Amino acid sequence: MAAASTTSAFEIKSASLPLVAFQLKTCDLAQLAEELRRRVGDAPDFFDGDPVVVDLAGVEADEAVPAFPELLRLLREHKMAPVAVRGGSEAQREAAIAAGLVPASEVIPSAPERVREVVREVIQHVPAPAAPTAAMVVDKPLRSGQQVYAKGGDLVVLAAVNFGAEVIADGHIHVYAPLRGRAIAGARGNTEARIFTTCLEPELIAIAGIYRTTETPIPEEVAGKPAQVRLVGEKLVMEPLKFS
Repeated sequence: MAAASTTSAFEIKSASLPLVAFQLKTCDLAQLAEELRRRVGDAPDFFDGDPVVVDLAGVEADEAVPAFPELLRLLREHKMAPVAVRGGSEAQREAAIAAGLVPASEVIPSAPERVREVVREVIQHVPAPAAPTAAMVVDKPLRSGQQVYAKGGDLVVLAAVNFGAEVIADGHIHVYAPLRGRAIAGARGNTEARIFTTCLEPELIAIAGIYRTTETPIPEEVAGKPAQVRLVGEKLVMEPLKFS
């Protein structure tokens, strides 16, 4: 008879997980599906299996209860992994739990009070400072239909971002040439991210989910000129870059 193994087959330990907070602002899943398609449909690996907590604070006052099985299926289609729920009315939370989500308090450890709120869509518990991520550098022009995503860091582009091209970064975006396509900085909720360019002529600019398109003209003092874009509250602010 073989001797019984003294090695444990498994261990159970506490874990701290970074979660993306998906802030639901409507129970209309058709509207939600269309906006997801429009905003991230061109970036199929944008989420890449990220664990997600569904934040119901934006629909808590609604009497409607989201159809959670369909909602979860929609999130998974965009490579999100919904695991938890927070906020919402009692009926909404019960429906979410019945669909397989767990209360966020069970997966998100309590964090110390922050001096300032710099992250609204990303919940992180970081026991030690993380090593900085090297910036991604692109030295060739980006044509219509091309997309570059600097996951976890900054993006530096040394050539033109032409109409129809898209540059995305979790950190800052630097374009040392005309920026004529779409630029999305702070893609995972970093409200401190900025966009810098030597020629601001974008189709779309966005920081931490706050975006602006050509439907709203670029201010004359920065249009076609060196400029930076930053987020102040819920507003994108564009300022000239001055070189001394």
